[in-house]
Amino acid sequence: MRVLANDGIDAAGKQILEAAGFEVITQKIAQEELPAKIAEYDVLIVRSATKVNAGVINASNLKLIARAGVGLDNIDMKAAGEKNIPVVNTPNASSRSVAELVFAHLFSLSRFLHKANRQMPTNGIDGFKDMKKVYSDGFELMGKKLGIIGFGRIGQEVAKMAIGLGMEVLVYDYKQREFDIVVQLSKAYQANNFKVTLKGQSLDTVLSECDCLTVHTPGSAEVIGASEIAKMKQGSVLINCARGGVVNEEALAEALQSGHLSCAGVDVFVNEPPTNDLMLSQENCSLSPHIGASTKEAQERVGIELAEKITGFFN
Repeated sequence: MRVLANDGIDAAGKQILEAAGFEVITQKIAQEELPAKIAEYDVLIVRSATKVNAGVINASNLKLIARAGVGLDNIDMKAAGEKNIPVVNTPNASSRSVAELVFAHLFSLSRFLHKANRQMPTNGIDGFKDMKKVYSDGFELMGKKLGIIGFGRIGQEVAKMAIGLGMEVLVYDYKQREFDIVVQLSKAYQANNFKVTLKGQSLDTVLSECDCLTVHTPGSAEVIGASEIAKMKQGSVLINCARGGVVNEEALAEALQSGHLSCAGVDVFVNEPPTNDLMLSQENCSLSPHIGASTKEAQERVGIELAEKITGFFN
C-alpha cells in the first residue's frame, strides 16, 4: 500500500505506518499536478493546505482519505461518497493546541504585547517611558465573561482553560442544553479533577453579555457578521482560530476601526495567504499564520492517531 502524506506527517506516525508495511511518501505534489499523479496511491493524507476536490477524487484509486485535523471542509465529501472512499480525521489530537492559541491571543491583547513587541526593538530606548505609560492600561482575564460559539472538543478545551483562569464561561447552544465538562489538573498534583456544568445560552445572550468571544464552529460558513458584532459590548474582544470566513473580515475590520471592538485575535483568513492587508493592517489585531493545531505535541498525536486509523482500517 502506498500512502501519500501530501502535507506531511509526524515521524512517529510515519514509523508506525512503515512498520505495518506501508510505503509512505512525504514529497509534496502541487495542487494542480495532483489529479495526474493521485492514481499511484492507495491512501491520501492531507492537512488543510491540500484541497481534495472532485477532480482529485475522480482521478484516484484511493481506498482511504485521511485528514490530519478536525475540519473536513477541504475534502469533497460528496465526491468521496460517490466513489465509496471512506474519510477519517483526527478530532481529538489538536484540540488542546488550538485552545492554547486562543489564550495566547487573549493574553497578548489584554497586555498590548502585540503592539509593544513590534515597537520595543526600535523605540524601546528613547521611547521606553512613553510606551510604559501607553501600555499600562491592560486588563486581567480573571472575572471576565468568555463567550464560546461552537462547543465541540476545541470549545470545551477553551472552556476548561477559562475556568482555570477564573473566567465566567457563556456557551451558545440553540437547544440551551447542559454540558458537563471535566477540568483536568496536572499529574504533578495529587488532587482530583473536578466537573463543571455549563448551561447553554441563546446567541443574543452570549453576544450581548460576553467581554471576549471565541468561535469554534465546524466548516467555514459565516457565523459572525456585522449584525452579530453590533450586538456585542462596546470594547469587547473577538478571537477567530477556527476557519477563515467564519468571521466576516470586512465587518471585523470596520468594528475595529470604529472602536466598537477594542481588539481581535486572528489565526485564519478567507484566503491563505491573504490576498490583501485588510486584517494585516489593523493595529489592534494579534495575528498568526494559521498555526492553531501546529504544535510539536499536537502533530505527534495527529500522526499517531492517523497511523492507527489507517492500519486499523486495512486490518
